[in-house]
Amino acid sequence: MTEYRAHFDAEIAFANGGDLRTTGFRLDLPSNEVTEAEIAELLVRHLGLALVASVKLSNLAVVEEPHRGSRGVGEGDGGRSAGAARGRLVDLSHTISAGLVTYPGLPAPAITPFLTREASRERYAPGTEFAMDVISMIGNTGTYLDSPFHRYAEGGDLASLSLDTLAGVPAEVFRLADASERGIPAEVFFDRDLAGSAVLLHTGWSRHFGRPEYANGSPFLTEAGARHLADAGVAIVGIDALNIDDTESGGERPAHSILLEAGVHVVEHLTGLEQVPPRGARFTAVPPRVEGFGTFPVRAFAELPIASAD
Repeated sequence: MTEYRAHFDAEIAFANGGDLRTTGFRLDLPSNEVTEAEIAELLVRHLGLALVASVKLSNLAVVEEPHRGSRGVGEGDGGRSAGAARGRLVDLSHTISAGLVTYPGLPAPAITPFLTREASRERYAPGTEFAMDVISMIGNTGTYLDSPFHRYAEGGDLASLSLDTLAGVPAEVFRLADASERGIPAEVFFDRDLAGSAVLLHTGWSRHFGRPEYANGSPFLTEAGARHLADAGVAIVGIDALNIDDTESGGERPAHSILLEAGVHVVEHLTGLEQVPPRGARFTAVPPRVEGFGTFPVRAFAELPIASAD
C-alpha cells in the first residue's frame, strides 16, 4: 500500500498568546488527497496542542514516503481519533408529528411556522435562511417521562430530576409479549436484582401505536408489581404500551401512585424493545429541564453492550 507524507513549514498561533514555528516538518498523511486545512488539523493533533488560534502552512509538498508513526494517522478513520468504543444505539422513541394521537382524548400536537424560510430571506444576508416553528402539545405526547410532580403537587418536577437517574441507567428488559394476562405481576421480577436499574417491560403492544387498537386491551403493571419495583429501588420503569396502569379499571392509578411517590421515573409508549437484550444495555430518557412541569416527551434510547452491537 502506497503511503504519503507532507513536508512543510508552519506558524502556529495560540488563542491565549504566544506562537510556535517549525521548518522542514514532516507528517504522515492518510492519503495524497488531503487538503491543506486537513493537514493543519493533523499537525495540531500530532503535537497535542490546545487553544490553537490559527495554523499557517508554507512550502507544502505531499510526497510518496513510508509513514513514521505520526499520531492520529493510520487508526482506520482518515486521521481522526477513533475514540472510545461504544455499543450500538437503539432508538426506543415514537416520532412526534403534527396530528399524532398518543392517548385517546388528549390533544394532538400542532406545528405552525413562526418564521418561514421565504420570509427569513428578507432579514438575513443573501443565501442565508432559517425556519423557526412553534409546536403546541400536551406533555403526554409520543414517548414521554412522568416525574413525581405529574402525580403529586409536592413531588419533584422535570427541572429537579438528577441526570444520574435518567442517563446511562443499567437496563433490565422483561419479555412479556406472550403473556397470558394483561396485568404484569410482581412474581415476574423475582429472579433479578433490580436496584438502581431501568426496568423495561417489553409487551409488544407498540405495534398498535397510532391505531385505534392501541387504546383497548393494553398490558399494564399491577399494583403488586409496582410495589415490588419500588421496594427494590429501581430508577425507572418503562413500558411499550398505552399506560403503566390499567386504564380500563376506572380512575385508579396504583402503579403511577406507588412508583412516583417513591421517586421512580415512569416512561410510557416506548417502542423497539425487541432490539434490546434482557441484560447489559444502558437506558437513557432525558426530558428538558422545565420548572413546574411533570411530563414531557423524551428521546429514549438504549446503548447495547459491545458484544451485542453487531
